[in-house]
Order: sequence, then C-alpha cells, then structure tokens
Amino acid sequence: MRVLEFHIVLAGIEDIRLQDYAPKIFNSISSYQGMKKAIKRKKVYVDGKPAPTGLWVKEGQRIELLDLELPPAKVFEMELEIVYEDDHIAVINKPAGVSVSGNMFRTIQNMLPFNLKESSCQDALPVFRPVHRLDNPTCGLLLIAKTSQAIGALGAQFENRTIKKRYTAVVIGDLPDKGRVEMEVDGKGAVSTFRVVKKVPSIRNKSLCMVHLFPETGRTHQLRIHMAELGTPILGDKLYGTEGEILQKKGLFLCAAGLHFEHPFTNEKMDLSIDPPYKFGRFMEMEEKRYNKYNPNMEE
Repeated sequence: MRVLEFHIVLAGIEDIRLQDYAPKIFNSISSYQGMKKAIKRKKVYVDGKPAPTGLWVKEGQRIELLDLELPPAKVFEMELEIVYEDDHIAVINKPAGVSVSGNMFRTIQNMLPFNLKESSCQDALPVFRPVHRLDNPTCGLLLIAKTSQAIGALGAQFENRTIKKRYTAVVIGDLPDKGRVEMEVDGKGAVSTFRVVKKVPSIRNKSLCMVHLFPETGRTHQLRIHMAELGTPILGDKLYGTEGEILQKKGLFLCAAGLHFEHPFTNEKMDLSIDPPYKFGRFMEMEEKRYNKYNPNMEE
C-alpha cells in the first residue's frame, strides 16, 4: 500500500481524537464520515500501525493516510484552464463557485479526469488528487498530484511551509501600503502579510484597495477573516463582509494568483502565476469613474 499523505503532530495539540483530527490535516479526505470509514478500513496509520477512531492524538506522532484504492471518479465534463501539467503534477485555474471536492457531482475532483492526461509513472494514482484546498467562491491556482510520490513530497512541503502562495483581492476600505497581521483563527495562531498594489476612491465605500495577500499559515478562511478583522473585508464576502455591501451576482473578489513550490520529482523551483479575473480591475476602474463623475464636492 502506498502512503498518500502524512502529518507530524505539532506541539500544543489540544485534546482531540483521531477521527476528529484527521479530516483537518489531510486533503484527500475532508469529511468526518469519509475519514471515519478510512480509519475503520485500516487506511490510517499512527506511528506505523493501524489506529482506532478513538485514539487520542499526541505531539510527535506520525499520521499516515494510505492509498484508498478508490474506483475512478464519475466524470463531470467541464473544461478547466490547465496552467501546467506533466506526468507527476498539474496546476489548474479553479473557477469560482465550484467546490474542490465533496458529495456533489459538480466538483473539481470529478472534472480532473476530463481535463488531465493519465500519468505513465509506475506509481500513478487511479484518481488525481488536489493537494490543498480553495474555498468554493475563491478562484485561482490549485495544485494536483498525479502520483504517490507527488502526494508525499508536496505534503511534506506544505507541512514544512515551504510552499508559498500569493492571493490577489479587492478589499473595501483603506490600508497602509504594506502590513502584517498576526491574529488567531479558530483559536490557533495565524499570520498573513499584505501589499497594496492599487487604491481608488469610491462613492459607496470611500476607498477600495487591490492587494496582494501572503498567508504564512494555512488556517481555514484565514485571509478572509484577517481582512475583515482589519475593517477592510474582501469585496463580495458573504461570510465575513459587511451587511449591505455584498454585490449581487459578482462573487468573491479573491484569487489564488501565485504559487511557488519545488517539483516533487525533478526538484525544480516552480513559480507559477496568473492574472486575477478581469472583473477585479474593471470594478475598481468603474468605481473611480463614478467617483470622479459624481464627486460629493460637486453641486447637486
């Protein structure tokens, strides 16, 4: 059996059982029910041995998720933009409004067989696997493993925080040119930095900023929470945004625009980037034009 992913439990772990902890650390299975089944099928090892669901997680333990030998996924035939692909990995541009995985049919997971080529490697996976997650409303770069080696090597890079991500967002309000946010998310330490690339005045929001965001930790909704806590929520954020400021049918203005990592087979430094959706710049341009046309200082 092949190890798909592994995790070393860090210091300061709270009292938690394996069945509750494992879904938070593995990308291949994110649901509690799915992980519970995997544990019962002896596909989750702790320190080299199959572990029960009720095992208490402790600092320093090595938790491994073995190949579940899943049957080929149902194929959802929707074309995706392929930013990079070889026998070992692929990087796609995930569209907003599509979940990476889950119980529904229309997921990135089910779109991958329609878009990616089969791997010719001996340890090729029967089912392509995203190695990290993007929120449903977030668009941008998503890294896919096509072999067991890729899953293990990329998992280690995420564990060691050597994979670097850059997001681009439009936020409501004004920010300094650059800054650092150290603020807990769900009771855990979380760090993000930001750099403003453009500011425009806005009649409705006083100011809008286009920013590059760099998460140094990987907490769920980290960037969205950090920006909201600064008083500058991401435009279109239905969870953390300001009530009355959610744009109808415009979506979330957050894009995973840059990805830097080491290739799991060649060790080549990979530095991939995309432009954010056209609507990001267009919305700011239109807001600035409206402000200049209907400046409050002008006579009504």
